[in-house]
Order: sequence, then C-alpha cells, then structure tokens
Amino acid sequence: MTGSYIIEARGVWKSFKKVQAVKGIDLKIYKGQFIALLGPNGAGKTTLVEMIEGIQKPDKGEILIMGKSWKGNEDKLHRILGISLQETRFIDKLRVSETLQLFAGFFDQGMDRVNEITELVGLEEKRKAFVVNLSGGQRQRLALGIALINNPSILLLDEPTTGLDPNARREIWEILIRLKEKAGTSMILTTHYMDEAENLCDYIVIMDNGVILKEGTRYQLLEEESGAKVVEFTAETGLLPETVFSEKLPFRIHSEGTRERGYVTLSDFENDLQEFLSFLKSNNISLKHMECRRKTLDDLFVELTGRKINE
Repeated sequence: MTGSYIIEARGVWKSFKKVQAVKGIDLKIYKGQFIALLGPNGAGKTTLVEMIEGIQKPDKGEILIMGKSWKGNEDKLHRILGISLQETRFIDKLRVSETLQLFAGFFDQGMDRVNEITELVGLEEKRKAFVVNLSGGQRQRLALGIALINNPSILLLDEPTTGLDPNARREIWEILIRLKEKAGTSMILTTHYMDEAENLCDYIVIMDNGVILKEGTRYQLLEEESGAKVVEFTAETGLLPETVFSEKLPFRIHSEGTRERGYVTLSDFENDLQEFLSFLKSNNISLKHMECRRKTLDDLFVELTGRKINE
C-alpha cells in the first residue's frame, strides 16, 4: 500500500441474503482528508463504513487501515478509530460527565480529556444532566464526544445530523469545522445532505446502489460542467405535456414535482439556449417564468441517477 493512504478499500463486495449492498468498491483516503460518502438511503454508505470499522467483513476484496487489515490488529485499530453510528444508545441514568468518564476509561484517558471533550462539544452546562434529559442535538453532541475521547486518527460518522433541527445540525457542523482546523485527523462522513457534504468535506464520493458513481472535490465534480447551466421554467398554459419528459428528446427535461414546472441542463448554454427555446415553441409551450443558474451537486446527482437524493 502507498504510505500516504490512511484507508484503502480494494475491490470490496458485501451482500445480505439477496441484497448486494456494496459492489466492487475501490476507495483511497489520505491522511488529514475529510471525505463525504454522499447518497440516498440504501446506497451502500453505511455498509461500506461498517466494513472500514471492522463491524462487517467483506465477502470479497480487502480493507487496509494504515496498511493493516482487521485480522490480528483489532486492538491497535480500535485505538486509532473514533466511531459514531447512526443511533447511539446511552445509559439514561448516567450523567453526561459520567458517560464520558466511562468511555475515557476504556482508553486510559483521565478527567483532563473528559473536560476537554465536554468543552469541545459544548456540553459544559449539561455536565451533571442525566442523559435521558438531553435533547436530540445534545445526545448527538455527546455521541460525537465519545467518538473523539481517544483522540482518534480517523473519525467515522454515520449520518450524524439525520433527524436534527437546523440549529442542532449547525452545532454539529461547527464542532467538526473546529476539529478540521486541527491537522492530522481524517474523517469519513456518510450523509444524504448535499450542503453537509459541501460545507464539511474536502472530497465527495457520490454513491448509489452499492457503487461509486463519481468522486472528487466539489470543484472537480462540477469542473467539467463549468459551461453548463440549469434552466428552470414554469409553463404559462398549465401542465406540460407528458411527451416533453421523454428521454428520446434532444433535451432531457425533468419535472419539479408537478408537470407545471420543469428544468433542463444545457451543457453549452450559449449555443443550446436558442435551440431549447425553439424546442418549446415547436411543442406549443409558452413560459410564465424562466430562470438560469449554475449547476449544483443536486443537479449532478439527478443526472447520474435520474432522481433526487432524498427521493
């Protein structure tokens, strides 16, 4: 393995009964990189992360962490990983400080580390609160604190903000942004939120149906689409005819929930716009509203999969 890779997955496959969850994935992660595994529910993100965590074993292929496989290296790898699962179950009648002390003890960490983590995740005022009385956002911050208690080289977070309100999501983001500023920690974040991937991660891996569709920095993912524009429009005459959504047409038009609104990506905006307007005219479609904007990751995901990420 190349020394600069902190994690490497080589030809990894995993199935559960008749469901092929991960299909031959290759992935390389560098030290200090913050990576988003971006995709809808069922994309294979959690299964891939669980194999990296050692919770699941690949059916085929291998995963190396700092050049080591899980077999025979369990204790060493557990000590360099920080893990936060989709759902963390706590002992309700333990206080926040007691919970952190419990996990700190597993890694021979003392009260100095507990206090440091309590401050980092913003739970100073909740030190003596019973876990059962924490809000959803506070519980997630506690789960993140537990994942960080051993000062891990690699942080693995599985959908850490799902179900949280916008303020609670932002609080988790702020913690991770502060962590990112400290050199050395690598992070894999699974999410189905585009804004989360863009704001927190250097590198984005788009997954669906167990495969990687595309990967790169946000700039790299959209660079080849730099001349592309998205045209959103609303029909003047009510519903758009079903025929305009045919894949056989020169422009792939997507509906925006109803057939009154649609959007289309024009790869070469200057040359394609006039042709698009002529296409609408030939189909007797008059527009009430039209707006042009730059292409986003949401648009890219729709092009790759034919649907929005949260559908």
